[in-house]
Amino acid sequence: MAYERIEDHGVIGNMRTVALVSVRGAIDWYCFPRFDSPSVFAALLDDEKGGSFSIRPLEDRVIHKQLYWPDTNVLLTRFLSPDGVGEIEDFMPVVVAPHSSPDARTSSSAG
Repeated sequence: MAYERIEDHGVIGNMRTVALVSVRGAIDWYCFPRFDSPSVFAALLDDEKGGSFSIRPLEDRVIHKQLYWPDTNVLLTRFLSPDGVGEIEDFMPVVVAPHSSPDARTSSSAG
């Protein structure tokens, strides 16, 4: 797997930690439970041993788009193909509990 460019990532966080989500639907960087904690996923630094988590379409002929819902830290990643559209909403809730992890919602529609 090739390295993703840093500009091809969106950021989600909860004021305690942060994750970088690629336009291809992979969490390539995530340290838990705080910014100064060891990384859980670090494919951004080592694409073979760093690890990542991804939700992605099986098809290779896909156009990738990323945007934030207005005035939020909710990242929307879209996969556009001739067969339909897939979406992932990634976010990290800000909660009083000491540990919070990324959440994702997925949806798809056939064209």
